Amino acid sequence: MEDGVDTILSDKSTKFLFNEEPNSHMPWAVAGVTASVYALWGMFVFPGFRKVPWKLKVPFIPSCKTQTANVIKLLHGRKGRLVDLGSGDGRLVLAAASAGFHGTGYELNPILFNLAKVLAYRKGVSKDQATFLKQDFWAVEALKKKLADELPDDARVIVCRFPLTGWLPTCTEGSGLNQVWAYDMADVRKAPDQLLS
Repeated sequence: MEDGVDTILSDKSTKFLFNEEPNSHMPWAVAGVTASVYALWGMFVFPGFRKVPWKLKVPFIPSCKTQTANVIKLLHGRKGRLVDLGSGDGRLVLAAASAGFHGTGYELNPILFNLAKVLAYRKGVSKDQATFLKQDFWAVEALKKKLADELPDDARVIVCRFPLTGWLPTCTEGSGLNQVWAYDMADVRKAPDQLLS
C-alpha cells in the first residue's frame, strides 16, 4: 500500500529535489555564475552596439577554423589588400596576413578591437601586414552601393554566413554556418540589375 502525502511529508528521512534549509548556497551560486557569464558576454557584445542602429545589431560570432579556411580558399591565386568589416578578434585578418595579404580589420567593439591588436602583436604580425581600425561600417544596402561605385573590376567581395541579397555569387565554398560567398565585381557589373537590388 502506498503512503499518503501526509505520511511522506512528516517523514524526516524523505529527501526532496530542493533543500528548504536556510544555509543552502546552491541558488546563490547558480545566480552568481549566471550573472558572471552574462556580464562577460555583455562586455564583448554591448560596447560595439552603442553606435549601431538597432536593426543592424549583430552579436560577435567568431569565425571558426573551417570558415577562415574557406575564405582563404576563395582568395587562392590572389594578392594585395584584404578588408574585413566587423573583424571581431581579427582572426580572419591575421590568417590573410599569414597568407601574404595586407589586411585591415574594422571593428566597433573596443574590447574586440584591442584583443585583435594584442593577438597581432603576439603573433609577430607587423602593422604593414595587419591593421585594425575602430570605425563604423555601413548598412548592407549602402555598403553594396559603395562597393559597386568604388571597387575595381578585379576586386572580389567575400561574405560569411549571409549572402548579399540581389547579387549572384561568382563562387561559394563550404556549407551551413561555414559557407562563404565570393562576388567578383566584374561579374556583378555585367548584370546591372544586381547593382540596383
